[in-house]
Amino acid sequence: MNRRQFLATLSGSALSAAYSRPLLAQPRLTPVKFTLDFRVTSQTSPFFLALAKGYYKEAGLDVSIDVGSGSVASITRVASGAYDLGLGDISSLVEFHAQNVGAPVQAIYQYYNRAPFVIIGRKDRGITTDFASLKGKRVAAAAVESTRRCWPMVARQLGISPDLFQWATTDFSARDNVMVRGDVDAATYFHDSAVSLFARMPLERLSVLEYAKTGLSLYGNAVLASRKLIAEKPEVIRAFLAASNRALVETLIDPAPALAAIKAREPIIDLDVERQRWDITRRYLLTDESRANGLGGVRTGVLQRQIDEVVEVFDLPAKPSLEQIFDDRLLPAADQRKVPA
Repeated sequence: MNRRQFLATLSGSALSAAYSRPLLAQPRLTPVKFTLDFRVTSQTSPFFLALAKGYYKEAGLDVSIDVGSGSVASITRVASGAYDLGLGDISSLVEFHAQNVGAPVQAIYQYYNRAPFVIIGRKDRGITTDFASLKGKRVAAAAVESTRRCWPMVARQLGISPDLFQWATTDFSARDNVMVRGDVDAATYFHDSAVSLFARMPLERLSVLEYAKTGLSLYGNAVLASRKLIAEKPEVIRAFLAASNRALVETLIDPAPALAAIKAREPIIDLDVERQRWDITRRYLLTDESRANGLGGVRTGVLQRQIDEVVEVFDLPAKPSLEQIFDDRLLPAADQRKVPA
């Protein structure tokens, strides 16, 4: 055998041996389906930051994030098993449990420490920051929107009639238009979702009536999980919450990377608008309560009052227990949930 033949044979043998050796096994990621309550905006940008920076992957998770169509839809998606995790309103979750005893869905991380519910009215229609100024007005809202559904609790807190004004049912996407045209006098919003209206009508022409300023303490959207996942794979939830919490703390310190993450997901996003939106969202995440007790948790007395209020005002057939609504056992450690100074 000449030298060239020997080298060719040696090379082929080495290559064959390399292919015959077992490849090192790659860590297997656990798939997790997470549904938002609505579309991609800065409101939920920390979840996209965790995805973009590989925090979920580091935790052994392959997380997919889908847009939603409202809090009630998110609750239903998780309860049905179509999604492992979701973002949905706590009051709507109480109502869902009351109407579906033993519902297989719980809140596991309180994202909005206070619900960002507001009614925004036109000053030229005589609306001020006093809720009494809504008397006799027409207020636009989607049929199943949380701000609308929680209005009777605000009316009760203020000692006024829940029929103070007339509802004008409209789609989420039409609220800005009917406000700008003057078809209605006011409309319900998540406060941070109203930046689209502020871009078309200067704030000087509008009055923002905040539910949170009435003395009514309502928790807003929380991360939800199926009871099946809680029971069978608690480590998956712990990993998801730890990664998400890490990204949330970073975003509260500096939102720029999180905004870049949602821009990468949705290139048509206007970053100036999303910065304004995050500035409002931040107010409902960082409250006196979350500063004192940390992100993600709840105060049992506050949540119990919310459950009692929802059941009584909506005249629900059953009252779910606090434990059925919120499970805090899988939260990140308290020191990890401290809010930035």
